[in-house]
Amino acid sequence: MHPAFSVIFLTTLIGTGQGFFLALYTEQVYSMVKLLPPQPASFYTLGSVIALAFLVAGLVASFFHLGHPERAWRSAARWRTSWLSREVIVLPALMGAVAAYGLVHYYEWDLNIIGIKTSAHGDLSLVVGAGGAALAFLLFLCTGMIYACIKFLQEWATWLTVVNYTLFGLASGFLLATAYAVYRAPALMYFYGGWTVVATLAVLATRVVSLIRNRRLKHKSTIQTAIGVRHARIVQKSQGFMGGSFNTRDFFHGAAPWLFRSVKWIFLVLVFPVPLVLLFAGMIDRSATLITSAFVVQYLGLLAERWFFFAQANHPQNLYYQTIS
Repeated sequence: MHPAFSVIFLTTLIGTGQGFFLALYTEQVYSMVKLLPPQPASFYTLGSVIALAFLVAGLVASFFHLGHPERAWRSAARWRTSWLSREVIVLPALMGAVAAYGLVHYYEWDLNIIGIKTSAHGDLSLVVGAGGAALAFLLFLCTGMIYACIKFLQEWATWLTVVNYTLFGLASGFLLATAYAVYRAPALMYFYGGWTVVATLAVLATRVVSLIRNRRLKHKSTIQTAIGVRHARIVQKSQGFMGGSFNTRDFFHGAAPWLFRSVKWIFLVLVFPVPLVLLFAGMIDRSATLITSAFVVQYLGLLAERWFFFAQANHPQNLYYQTIS
């Protein structure tokens, strides 16, 4: 498939925003049960602004691959059957929940203020955050299923697609939270850093499994089945016209084989070992620069990973359009 950079930025930006919000809420839950020191409300308020900025940036990026952006609202109409429509609904809902979470912390509201009587202090932010966390995981599901539900693209049609989208978002979000903690709450650096390592190693395992799976795929369609001829050796000489077409542009990445292979190794290096080395060095030295660099390097690797994810999908129509002339 031809990777659309607007979709690449959409999925990586909102994934980081989701992961960062989940990192904030996870820390708050830990602090409520006295496993971590409590943080001031400003920590969660500013964090919510950062998470919301990533989600908004992803939403803005999504408009660049629409033929008619003014009709974008129609994309939500098929929510009963379309995972894309569900994503279109859940993303703004999550943005609203993140904004509400930040506002609750900003004004330090509790359940008693809104009329819900509790015997002890009732923290409204925990309730709002729980809803936001549920929406964040639901958005991971919707985004992953947009691709996993396409059965004829066998590289995508696997549960690993949803798992990888979720774990990549958690890894980048918690790494961003680690960098944020160095500036705002140094005591949380090791907490967020530890979860970053766990998420990064987990997605390394599942992404490698998906790469091995896709390499061993036996495609259901062949050029013989496509044209109904059983001859063992069939070679296409022409696609029937002398120039390129929509089919050759939108359903094939167009990159040279050496570049396609290189991108796989580039993202494997930039997403996993380099950020982990920078993260460990940053935590040892308590260096905000190193940890921030780890996030930047990993995000660049995520862009390469997402490009490879789309480019690796081999659309069956390419059986008919292997050669221009």
